[in-house]
Amino acid sequence: MAYLNPEARDQGLDWIDTNGTRLDVCSQEPATYAEATSTYTLLTATVNTGSTVNSATGRKVTVPAVSAATATATGTGTHWALTDGTGVLVATGALSASQAVTSGSDYDLAAFDINFPAAT
Repeated sequence: MAYLNPEARDQGLDWIDTNGTRLDVCSQEPATYAEATSTYTLLTATVNTGSTVNSATGRKVTVPAVSAATATATGTGTHWALTDGTGVLVATGALSASQAVTSGSDYDLAAFDINFPAAT
């Protein structure tokens, strides 16, 4: 693609920002809301993503760091899932490194970006 108006990327990221309010760490990549929030979830946190901003390669929205999220299951966290908390799977991705999770323990999660690269 030779050109994509920045507003097209911004609208997508703004939708993620508005709707992405629940973050789950999952034992595998979910494909549905139910998988993200029930089948594969190991821990859950409420998040408030930031505004869409420029990045070195395009535009991005940041999912903030989470402190002391209590695990509800035991397993190995390999993916994150961002949902609206009521039925919509917003986005998923791999964690930067897998993490052993034990039910009842608290975990911190580093902030990460959801990036829409610039058209080339």
